[in-house]
Amino acid sequence: MYKSYKYLGYWMLLLIPLVFAGFYKTYIVKFPHFGANFDARIHVHAFIAAVWVLILIVQPFLIVNKKLAWHRAVGKFSYIIFPLLILSFIPGVLKSIHKGDYKNIFFPIADCTLLVAFYLLGIFYKKKSPEHMRYMIASALVLFGPTIGRILPNLLGLSDFLSQNIQYAITYIVLVSLILYDRKNKKRYRPYLVAMAGFVIHQLVFYWVFL
Repeated sequence: MYKSYKYLGYWMLLLIPLVFAGFYKTYIVKFPHFGANFDARIHVHAFIAAVWVLILIVQPFLIVNKKLAWHRAVGKFSYIIFPLLILSFIPGVLKSIHKGDYKNIFFPIADCTLLVAFYLLGIFYKKKSPEHMRYMIASALVLFGPTIGRILPNLLGLSDFLSQNIQYAITYIVLVSLILYDRKNKKRYRPYLVAMAGFVIHQLVFYWVFL
């Protein structure tokens, strides 16, 4: 891992408070007395998503501490967890379709599309560490959707539409900052441009669906 990214693992730790804040009112605070609306699919999805977040956090720490064998082992484990993560969205999508809530299936489908794209690119470039690392960072940014998209409406009372646009703004600020950081250090930042294009398409489709 580049020395300039040696603290990446600590930045990834920010996912923990974000996830906690995002899902506190709708899930965490209800533990262990979940109501009838919380069926097994929700708990399975929550568990798999938590494992995926843990993988994103652990991997940079393994690299910086030169635990390459463990890093590769966890990477191979992700070949199981990641498909399960994507599959765990399907029951929720089918439930929304059954309820006639067609617009809101945009969020899981669009987020999964970006997740799959960035993850597959990360795996494709697994032997090219600079590209691999940046695509995995991009996949972590997709988590801004289900976290910030809940934090702002649930904790601050902002509208869903405004919250979604703030989410895009934060994502772009992070990506532009990373691009400028890599340019300054003369590193490869093309994956961030690809990620930026992906999020722009995500935003345009969002406007097409909801406006």
